Amino acid sequence: MAILLGALLFSWLLSSILYIPFIRILYKLKLRRLRQVTRDVFNKRTPIFDRFHQGKAGTPVGGGILIIAITTLLFPMCLILMNYFWVPITAVYPMGTEVLILLFTFLSFGFLGFLDDAKKTFAMQKGVFGLRLRYKLLLEIVLALIISFLLYWRLQIDIFYIPILGTFYIGWWFIPFSSFIIISFANAFNITDGLDGLASGVLMIALGAFWIVSASILDTPLSMFIAIWLGSLLAFLYYNVYPARIFLGDTGALSFGATLAVVALILGKAPALFIIGFVYVVEVTSSLVQLFSKKIFGRKLLPAAPFHLFLQYVGWPESKIVMRFWIISIVLSLFGLWLAFLTKTP
Repeated sequence: MAILLGALLFSWLLSSILYIPFIRILYKLKLRRLRQVTRDVFNKRTPIFDRFHQGKAGTPVGGGILIIAITTLLFPMCLILMNYFWVPITAVYPMGTEVLILLFTFLSFGFLGFLDDAKKTFAMQKGVFGLRLRYKLLLEIVLALIISFLLYWRLQIDIFYIPILGTFYIGWWFIPFSSFIIISFANAFNITDGLDGLASGVLMIALGAFWIVSASILDTPLSMFIAIWLGSLLAFLYYNVYPARIFLGDTGALSFGATLAVVALILGKAPALFIIGFVYVVEVTSSLVQLFSKKIFGRKLLPAAPFHLFLQYVGWPESKIVMRFWIISIVLSLFGLWLAFLTKTP
């Protein structure tokens, strides 16, 4: 644990030092949120969203890039150093494959998100770089299927565990099941990332819970990955709290949501993910309900969606929403951990 905490602190220190010059670089490259009229998937204007978010125009986008870069570099480096100095490394799965799956998820969904950020910052409207919804979803499905196949074939994961009820073996059905969870949380995180400090703060809490689980089963690679990720995320959160000086962007949002899902799948705690990450579930569910209501009934069920935007609409200050969502996430993470440790996964 001392080594893991040291890796977390070093990641935090390195990220903290780099974020100020990194923010300046983003300003120079003009990677900033544009002031524009937004539209939903039905190409209709979203005036409520614009009212609460136009004040954020001009803020640099791309904070997730630095987190991805630092985590990707430090993670294998720390494992190599541990091996060089004969520090014991324990792993539940073949270490090379586990590292590959984690980094592939982290980087591939990050690149997909970068394409989406390119549209928003440079107004690239044509082709795949425009990332129309159908192309974006198709690429997400392809990536999720690849990752799920690797989890099933290389790590031989074909179970999910429900506390008290026990372990369920689902065979090759794990692949579509896993793909659904990865895609769902990638988009849920993206939808949640609308208020300063909201999505990244909830993620930090959720990762802390899964870090405890991974450390308890002595999975060194996964524990190290989460520790380094947490350290860099903590440094980012310092600049992302209200009023934010930098945003994650879709680069970080898609990457972090998908990777959080993969962490839970590797740990065999997919059901716990829906408790620990309940804020993400509420956010994406409220958006889906709103979309289906518009499509089927031709009108909105809620005045605004996702749920955090609805709370803004009824008068809740941004900082109040974020703080209370953090508190809810802490309580639910503790509850999820309690359920996870009721009975050990076979």
